[in-house]
Amino acid sequence: MTNPVSWFEIASNNLNRSKEFYATVFQSDLQDLDMPEMKLCMFPGDPAGAGSAGALVQSGQAKPSSEGTIIYFECDDIDEITKRVESAGGTLLFPKTPVGDFGFISQFLDPDGNRIGLHSHR
Repeated sequence: MTNPVSWFEIASNNLNRSKEFYATVFQSDLQDLDMPEMKLCMFPGDPAGAGSAGALVQSGQAKPSSEGTIIYFECDDIDEITKRVESAGGTLLFPKTPVGDFGFISQFLDPDGNRIGLHSHR
């Protein structure tokens, strides 16, 4: 199993607000997807390539939460990202923290209350 995680979804109560938040934080364009029973907004990535792809999702079945599974986004500079998190309306839970030989992590709450992680090797 070379790529055990292939897709993730981050729940949202307000897809437009969430799209703006994540586009600002990660300085990326997110793509709206037409789905019959839910609203989706996909993060940049190659669903057919290595790594995982994912989307923001607004539906009656998905509820934002700060408890449970945490998705970590890989980044080059955690400090730069966390500055944008706070200015875009998120809440920093803890700053860049070393995790031994595995690099560094940080966590924040997005405007919907989802706990999201950041990881970097430096």
